[in-house]
Order: sequence, then structure tokens, then C-alpha cells
Amino acid sequence: GAYQPCGQAHVLSNIVDYGMDVQAAIDCPRLFWDGPEQTLIAEDGIPEAARDGLRRRGHALRASDVPLGGGQAIAMDVETGFLIGGSDPRKDGCALGY
Repeated sequence: GAYQPCGQAHVLSNIVDYGMDVQAAIDCPRLFWDGPEQTLIAEDGIPEAARDGLRRRGHALRASDVPLGGGQAIAMDVETGFLIGGSDPRKDGCALGY
């Protein structure tokens, strides 16, 4: 769907830029730009202070009425070789590593 590339960028940025583990990166609240409405759609977990900051910068915001995306991921710990799974609580599914 339309959110897929944005969601992948969110998760990757959370891991690379913010040092989150794979589960935390997937769990993190999400925003999505709705092109036709030219509105940022915000999940419940986005803090009100962040929402206010976006509005002050001229963004139109609305609350999301559905979870944004969903996914699973498996990361490898390069030091140990262990696989670490993360699964999105927004949907059914699981990711397993060993």
C-alpha cells in the first residue's frame, strides 16, 4: 500500500539514526502524509507537543482512525550472529529469530 515505503523508512531511520532495537523501531508511533488531502495523519502515540510543533510549521494534522502500516522484521546481531525478531502490535503476525 501507499504507506509501505514510508513505514520502511520510519523503521530504518529509527534503527540507524536513533539506535533503537528492531522491536522499538517497529513500535514507534507513526505519521503519514496524505497527498490528496495534503494532511499529516498522526497515530495516537505522537506527543501533543510534537503535533503543536508541526502545526506551527504550517502542517495540517489529523488523528489516524486506523493503525498506520504493520510489519515484522528480523535483525542480525553482527557480534553474536543471533537473529532478533520484531513484530508490529498494530496487526497479527510474528517474527522469529534464533
